[in-house]
Amino acid sequence: MIRQFRRVAWWPLLAVFAWWAVTLSARGFAVPDEGRYAGVAWSMVTTGDWLVPRLDGLPYFHKPPLFYWITAAAMQWAGPVEWAARLASLLGAMTGATALYLFARRWEGERFGRLALVSLATQVLVFIGAQFANLDMLVAGCITATVLAFAHAALVLAGGDRPRATLLAAYLFTALGVLAKGLIGIVLPCGVIVAWLLLQRQWRILPSLVWWPGVLLFAVVVAPWFVLMQRQFPEFSWYFFYVQHFARFAQGGFNNRQPAYFYPVVVLLLAFPWSLWVFRGAGSAAVSEPMPVTPALRRLCWTWLLVVTIFFSLPQSKLVGYIFPAAFPLALLAAGAFGRAEFPSRRLRLWWRISTGVAVGACVTAVAFGALNPFHSSRAIGVALRQAGPSDRIVFVKGYWFDIPVYAALRRPVIVMDDWNDASVKERDNWRKELADAGRFDPAAGKALLLPFSDASTVLCTPVTTWVVGDAASVAQFPMLEREAIVAAQGDVRLWRLAATSAQQTRVGCAQAGGLPPAS
Repeated sequence: MIRQFRRVAWWPLLAVFAWWAVTLSARGFAVPDEGRYAGVAWSMVTTGDWLVPRLDGLPYFHKPPLFYWITAAAMQWAGPVEWAARLASLLGAMTGATALYLFARRWEGERFGRLALVSLATQVLVFIGAQFANLDMLVAGCITATVLAFAHAALVLAGGDRPRATLLAAYLFTALGVLAKGLIGIVLPCGVIVAWLLLQRQWRILPSLVWWPGVLLFAVVVAPWFVLMQRQFPEFSWYFFYVQHFARFAQGGFNNRQPAYFYPVVVLLLAFPWSLWVFRGAGSAAVSEPMPVTPALRRLCWTWLLVVTIFFSLPQSKLVGYIFPAAFPLALLAAGAFGRAEFPSRRLRLWWRISTGVAVGACVTAVAFGALNPFHSSRAIGVALRQAGPSDRIVFVKGYWFDIPVYAALRRPVIVMDDWNDASVKERDNWRKELADAGRFDPAAGKALLLPFSDASTVLCTPVTTWVVGDAASVAQFPMLEREAIVAAQGDVRLWRLAATSAQQTRVGCAQAGGLPPAS
């Protein structure tokens, strides 16, 4: 095994890493996703609690902790900067790329492995996912490594050998996939491998893939965090597994409802032009005599692509990032359409070069567009808020701007004022529901941080300097903001600084809000 790794040409992977990493900080956070996940990781750094993910100081159990651990480790060293927040996604993409390259190289040859890397690295779908701070690319990389490790083990077992190291790697990446995003880390790889072996009529290999040392390794890696969370929060398992897994999959009450054909269209467009090569490869007869394993690998890739697409097309709620695991088999299929030709014609080579150029141009254009058109970013507000002193109070009214605590490098939670008794808080899948759900795991902290509008005087008219973030319409509801200077503005978001008041200096508008509270 060690000798095999020494013979691998690693420079293609280093080139892919550089290609993905060079624009890692080219744009601000896209919110809510990037700001949310970066903020949870930053809270681990500021609180020193690396076990319980927290959103605005409240336990946040939408997802498991692997992304947060990697991101927090990067932020611990570099601070709350964009590239540190996106490092986990880059590592996830590189995990998948490395597994794909090693697998393709082993079974189809060095040239084929490099072609697969070109197709993978220049898909807009993967290029953006590798530098987008959320959990989707991290789990996609783990799923890819798991599928390819089990597939390699199955192929070796069919030849009569026992690939113990590969099986251990398969179980390790399964465990990391579960820690990255939950049950899909095991459900999707198992679905792909089982379906593939059934199509291969090699179902007898399945029992050999269930190996007790691997199962033990999986349990050792996965179990501790889940056990600790369940012991500390009795409702954890119900919320994490039922609400965030089964309910989100089966019910239609969550955001981003899309039609069943959503993901085929996404793959066709965001993997263009490589998605067109897949169709060419499916019907092309101009290939050399296939290697004995080639038909099995084609079935693996098509099974993988279809299982992932169908699985995520079933629920009504759909996000682009969910389909990331499909990009890896697509890259192998695209490479096969060109790489297996015995003598590629001049026209075929020309089309491959044109496709590479188009794909590279699409990736650069996508990053440039994101840099010039920040998606709901509040970077200017966050940077201005760095002026706040350690004892100053920070209040968000009628909104939670996920990226502001990260850009401002805040070390304490902010107070969020809203109508928390509104029935829609529990019904609509948005920032209000996320914070309200988190508050139920720590009622005392929730009561202190999630305040109703009726507490405006207590919050905004105090002997403490208070920074208020809200939209332009906030002035109508909070008269004390009307005569205060706006420190920073970005889009519709405003930042006000309210100097400390005293009993002799009641701020205009505080009387309407309920009067001045006693100094503390």
